[in-house]
Amino acid sequence: MKISHNWLKELMPHNFTTEIISETLTDIGLEVEGVNIVESIKGGLKGVIIGQVMTCEKHPNADKLSLTTVNIGGHTNLSIVCGAPNVATGQKVLVATVGTELYDEKGDAFTIKEAKVRGELSQGMICAEDELGLGKSHEGILILPEDSVVGTKASDYFNIDSDEVFEIGLTPNRADANSHFGTARDLWAALNIHKGYDTSLARPKILSIEGKVASPFKVTIENTESCKRYTGIVLENVRFRILQIG
Repeated sequence: MKISHNWLKELMPHNFTTEIISETLTDIGLEVEGVNIVESIKGGLKGVIIGQVMTCEKHPNADKLSLTTVNIGGHTNLSIVCGAPNVATGQKVLVATVGTELYDEKGDAFTIKEAKVRGELSQGMICAEDELGLGKSHEGILILPEDSVVGTKASDYFNIDSDEVFEIGLTPNRADANSHFGTARDLWAALNIHKGYDTSLARPKILSIEGKVASPFKVTIENTESCKRYTGIVLENVRFRILQIG
């Protein structure tokens, strides 16, 4: 069974590490067999920052390259060699800084490194949308709106979703945990009662269904502590017939 960490946080707000959650789930019989990172864009655009092209000049040793200076926030200016035909001074762009891992169309990672390109230092890469997984265009670099804030992380700008998914080996006798709420409830009990943490458990919202049929009998809950909620449904006009098989 797959359990979303983000969903667990909605049901049981917390800042526990993946390790604590994994250990606790395993301790209560919900063995964690693995944890996978799920991102709306592979790599999550970590290390990619909004920058502004401060200067753009023709590369002294290459006709189709430009030598740019890009500010990525504060006093940090990077020298970047760019081969895009549409790069120009004043643009707001996306910069993959040194050490950033990007992924090609096949999902293979490549790391941005500081290097000399035709004799000029390049301290990052001004990116096209296909290099970031934001689209398929490679006609030129991706140019952002003028009001984009320099220094903003690309992951924040594009609101990249990231989640940890726990792979739980659920046994047949644990049907009570066969849901996110069931898992969160057991996790909450283990952390609060057995490990001394102080967390809250949010109950899922339950829609009220107004019945159109009068019930032929009345249900009374005599012990509201043992039975927090009882739900039933009345079916009318149900016809039975004998099914001939063979």
